[in-house]
Amino acid sequence: MSIENLSRCSVDALDKILGVPFPVLDDGFIRVIDYMGSDASIVQAARVSYGQGTKKINEDRGLIRYLMRHHHTTPFEMCEIKLHIRVPMDCWRQWIRHRTASVNEYSTRYSIAIDAAQKTDPVDWRKQAAGNRQGSEEAVDCEVGLELTRQESDFQSRSRELYDGRLAAGVAREQARKDLPLSTYTEAYWKINLHNLLHFLALRMEAHAQFEIRSYANIIGNEIVRLWCPLTWEGFLEYRLNAMTFSSTESNIIAMIAGGRIDEARKLAIASGLLSEENPQKKNRERDELNEKILRLNLPPLSADPQS
Repeated sequence: MSIENLSRCSVDALDKILGVPFPVLDDGFIRVIDYMGSDASIVQAARVSYGQGTKKINEDRGLIRYLMRHHHTTPFEMCEIKLHIRVPMDCWRQWIRHRTASVNEYSTRYSIAIDAAQKTDPVDWRKQAAGNRQGSEEAVDCEVGLELTRQESDFQSRSRELYDGRLAAGVAREQARKDLPLSTYTEAYWKINLHNLLHFLALRMEAHAQFEIRSYANIIGNEIVRLWCPLTWEGFLEYRLNAMTFSSTESNIIAMIAGGRIDEARKLAIASGLLSEENPQKKNRERDELNEKILRLNLPPLSADPQS
């Protein structure tokens, strides 16, 4: 076998921001530490299955879009990126649920906890969403927000005083930390391949994701991945983030509505459990999600009332 001289793949646009911190929230940041691969690596991996000497089946952009469109994920795993992040602990709890990355976090057993906690502006306190147990909606009243922010500041200051006092008294760091609030910032190195990163972004850039982690995801996607793998990012926006998917039932209902067969669409929705004739006001999250898609297509939404 002959020896092939290889050079390391590099992306000029990403090299320019290596180590540069992107601010997030009030005291968080994201910065790129290292990366491997690029759009070219994805194309190279995809084409190796065609055998040595096989000509390109399409231009790079077309191939990447084909892979994205048809869920051929392995070529995207050829790219990896390592990020250094500073994030509030409550936000980090959501982040670490994505178990497809290699992680090393700042340890408050070995080191003194970071002396920073996320603070909430009075206008940024959100009410619990009425129809979503894990979501929020509009802001609380301004006067309420002012009081909540004052209480938050007092609590964070007091908890830090307790922590510092325990350390001064000789208490072990692993125990002194136990009453620190979840708003305390932590730091971590987070290394992940591009396929799993895009899955993370699809969930965390989505409009219903919590604002705090969505802020981090937007920076990763729009400021980092966009520069790193622009063709992949274009395909991701087209076929994942800004796309709509339909179940077979949804497709049939939408086709009936578009064809003016409203009664048939209602009957299918009732048979599928999306609508209830006995209780027209009965909540159904799947129906609500379908109606969001229908409205985006500029069609009339499903209703239990045939006169609606």
